[in-house]
Amino acid sequence: MDLSDGNLYERRSSSRIRKLNSDRTLSGCKVSKYVEEPEIKSKRNVKRKRADKPKVSFKKEEDKQVKSQSDCVGEVEIKEAAPDAATDTVVNRNDVEGRSAHAVVRAAIRSFYTHYLHFVQEEEKRCGKVEADIESVKDDSKTKKIVKKGDSPKENSKRSSKRPDSKALKTVTKGDAQKENSKHSSRRPDLKALTKMLETGSALRPNRIGSIPGIDVGHQFFSRAEMVAAGFHNHWLNGIDYVGKNGSKIEDLSRYTLPITVAIVISGQYEDDLDNCEDVIYTGQGGNNLLGNKQQIGDQKLERGNLGLKNSLDQKVPVRVIRGHESKISYVGKVYTYDGLYEVVNYWAETGISGFTVYKFRLKRLEGQPSLTTAQVQFTRGQIPNSISEIRGLVCEDISGGQEIIPIRATNVVDDPPVAPTGFTYCTKIEVPKSVKLPTQVPGCACRGNCVNSRNCICATLNGTDFAYVNRDGGRIIEPKAVVFECGPNCGCGPECVNRTSQRGLRYRLEVFRTAKKGWAVRSWDFIPSGAPVIEYIGKLRKTSDVDIDPENNYLFDIDCLQTMKGLDGREKRVGDVPLPSYMVSDDDMDNGPEYCLDAGNSGNVARFINHSCQPNLFVQCVLNTHHDAKLARVVLFASDNIPPLKELSYDYGYALDSVLGPDGEIKKLECFCGAADCRKRMF
Repeated sequence: MDLSDGNLYERRSSSRIRKLNSDRTLSGCKVSKYVEEPEIKSKRNVKRKRADKPKVSFKKEEDKQVKSQSDCVGEVEIKEAAPDAATDTVVNRNDVEGRSAHAVVRAAIRSFYTHYLHFVQEEEKRCGKVEADIESVKDDSKTKKIVKKGDSPKENSKRSSKRPDSKALKTVTKGDAQKENSKHSSRRPDLKALTKMLETGSALRPNRIGSIPGIDVGHQFFSRAEMVAAGFHNHWLNGIDYVGKNGSKIEDLSRYTLPITVAIVISGQYEDDLDNCEDVIYTGQGGNNLLGNKQQIGDQKLERGNLGLKNSLDQKVPVRVIRGHESKISYVGKVYTYDGLYEVVNYWAETGISGFTVYKFRLKRLEGQPSLTTAQVQFTRGQIPNSISEIRGLVCEDISGGQEIIPIRATNVVDDPPVAPTGFTYCTKIEVPKSVKLPTQVPGCACRGNCVNSRNCICATLNGTDFAYVNRDGGRIIEPKAVVFECGPNCGCGPECVNRTSQRGLRYRLEVFRTAKKGWAVRSWDFIPSGAPVIEYIGKLRKTSDVDIDPENNYLFDIDCLQTMKGLDGREKRVGDVPLPSYMVSDDDMDNGPEYCLDAGNSGNVARFINHSCQPNLFVQCVLNTHHDAKLARVVLFASDNIPPLKELSYDYGYALDSVLGPDGEIKKLECFCGAADCRKRMF
């Protein structure tokens, strides 16, 4: 971490939770390839990062069979609460002690995406099986042409009709595969994930009227199912969320005439909608053919959500307005943005464009709220530059000097004059000293092309029962693990194998930028989906015993996945992990603390600039692929949330409060400026 004055810190705390020895000095400076500002040198403290801090709370439930039924959207039965029912069986965000509403919402959304990725994996397995069956049938069909010279066509036909593969050839064709894949995609893993959360009671209970704690204006959802899981909108399909007559059982709603409408989604589904942002003409529900062409096929009635909007008008009940816009970054093709509270100011019935009766409701945005963030779903942090000339405060076009496949820009609008980040040499590979011998004998799988069957892939079996990743969006980890075994140099699969997800290099446009209170930081110009690998922490591999005497290096990152697996020193064991094979680790390895660390002081990559947060959007994942020595695992940062463009990237450095002692034996304290809702106010 860099300290530039009494209030500023630039990075690096350690994730290692232990008290530093009192004889260890804590003064130091940033190791610099260039000459650095002298006023900064004397104000640094040494921190050590712990490689595997599992503060992510990806909750894994035991798998249950989800019932399916065909409907107009997908083949999933959603067991959601009916509009007329109270939803007391679902988690109330206000009942979770010691956590802010924002933290509770974030945990619910993370749980949703963990379930979602599990169901994505199921679909990928089924689709992969169909493709494998087709290839098998193609191979078998070639043998059909090899028949005995004296066989008659009738005999050949008789023979082929007795062969199971011949029957398969008649039933499984390329067109059938396309239909099968289409069928699989219609099964909607997001709806299955929602059903799982509703069944297990892990979805949040909507606070029905007005704003929702933990969800601010500008918050974006990537499906309606996600909104339901977060307790923001009670229907994954209906655009109007209303409380029915049985809602009077809820104490806060007993004084209202029901139904009342509490939220609407404006997504252009009706041909009569008119959206002027602050002033909306909203078409009521009913009479739509639901086929996506927006046409009315019948009259609407003043009932259900329509009657709820009228009653909201009469009783001055504010309505949450969510706008949905087309978006390629969302798996459902739309992003839904919360645009604040509106009041219903008028309603009427008229003959719509298609000649049927429709109800119209005029809503006006309440004053005193944050500015609208969506005219066309613009992310709240600003506009992504289209060219270098548009980049404000550009001080370096590529800090990697062309070593990364994507240039990494650096900007500075804080300092005067602006300066570029200095003090290190950029590198993309871990420097292994001659004194450290990496294991060379590591088993490899016999898969070809891409690993598909986890039962036949020995690398997958090391992870438990399945691969740690899914193919969706270029590869995403389903949930954090103490260590992930990937395919390596002795495996038969290719570079596109799903089990090599973290090995594909930089895939997002990252920017290093100067902040007012935290020094340098990192953000992405691209949307990053949850579970996606972002960057590996690169530096020089060193023994921790060698660097303990070096107080001037702030970029040390302990490789401690062994200690995490055992839950030592306050570490939280991650859910669903399997123990390492006995030949890989002994109890002494775990009890003696991390043996190795990564040192990015003199040389490293962009990961060295990523700051701490008490509520981070990245988590640290240890990965093994070229060898199986967990003491020398790779350290990779993955997205724990869906991260919008220009959102600062962060992870939890993992200090315990009062865990750092100065040379005099006194507890050292350092203020935290992460700004999170649940900020601990101190780094340590």
